[in-house]
Amino acid sequence: MVTGGERTEPAYINGLARARGARVKVRSRTDSPENLVRYAKRIFTTDEYDSVWCVVDVDEFDVEAAHAEAERLGVELVVSNPCFEIWLILHFADHRAHVDNGKACCRLLTKHVPGYDKSKVDYAVFDEGVEVAIKRAKELGPENPSTDMWRLVEVLLKY
Repeated sequence: MVTGGERTEPAYINGLARARGARVKVRSRTDSPENLVRYAKRIFTTDEYDSVWCVVDVDEFDVEAAHAEAERLGVELVVSNPCFEIWLILHFADHRAHVDNGKACCRLLTKHVPGYDKSKVDYAVFDEGVEVAIKRAKELGPENPSTDMWRLVEVLLKY
């Protein structure tokens, strides 16, 4: 799996995998969502892995090209809008109001995780809320806020 986040997403995903006994290989890279999809397909093959995933934020990107490329290449694309922290917020609150950007999302998260620091994510803080986060994420529409992270988490929980 490839993430567009250098620390937050890998820390969460690796923590979830360890806590729940799933096996996953995570690589991170800073690039556009479309390029990340191509990178994921290049470094991970379905011959070697059950599936290839790419986790990205909308941020300032238009992710339609990434969706098309993911479909063409057979990569599962997970998009969070505006950013991954919306997934983290859903572990604590049923947040449905528009969030302007990643900084605003992080400020909202600090209401639930005082001292939240993107570079030091402790999965244990979120473990108890995983099931409710899945439920809340499924209920969100396709616009801001939204996240497909529940799809990946459900797969990891099966292992």
